[in-house]
Amino acid sequence: MRIRVKFSKTGKIRWTSHRDLARMWERAFRRTELPLAYSVGFSPRPKVSFGLALSTGHESVAEYLDLELDPAKVEGLELDALPQRLTAALPEGVDVIAVVRIDDRHDSLQHEVSSTTFEITAAGATVGELRTFVAQALAAPSIVITRERKGQAVTDDVRPAILSVDVCGEVAADDGRTCVQLVAELATRPRGLRPAEFLSALSSSLEEVRVRRTNQWISRADGAREDPLPPDAEGAPPAQLLERVS
Repeated sequence: MRIRVKFSKTGKIRWTSHRDLARMWERAFRRTELPLAYSVGFSPRPKVSFGLALSTGHESVAEYLDLELDPAKVEGLELDALPQRLTAALPEGVDVIAVVRIDDRHDSLQHEVSSTTFEITAAGATVGELRTFVAQALAAPSIVITRERKGQAVTDDVRPAILSVDVCGEVAADDGRTCVQLVAELATRPRGLRPAEFLSALSSSLEEVRVRRTNQWISRADGAREDPLPPDAEGAPPAQLLERVS
């Protein structure tokens, strides 16, 4: 039995690393006595796989993980009750939004997710200046930046990874600065574009202040775009709840 979990990571817990978050989940599984399936071999491991890693310091209301349950031990397990049970076993700031059963034929989240949407708060430009930067970037045939990959500096054309951008307006940062908020959908394949890299592609004057991932998307062969949480899956919450959380 394979299930997919959607959860959020907000507040101070955003400063924990992806590896630390995985350890938190392992403890939550033990506390709730979830009947996980395990791999075979010398060192059995629970069959749990996370989606795209979230950068340390970023928040999210659209994180996912897949796990397999032992079919011999799932009798009586209520999926509707799992969000509350798991949230109670996790640190403050990590909240389970939904738990759904998915088809075994689904590929891993790492392979399926093709783009993500970020809500980005940036300093270093006015609303008008940022709109100019965005217009120039979207009109450019290519945007070449230098970034690090496996300890080596490489140059990449990141223009294909910038799928859409919307400048929302001014917001106040936690430190009192007046910043600008924008929403950007960035591709994850063939290589993902991080929000900080995206801002540097717009202008070297921009500084990342706060980032929240709001959506992850799966593109299908027919051009359709889907949320990783199938709305018709067993245990899925009402669509209006997903919209309100996202």
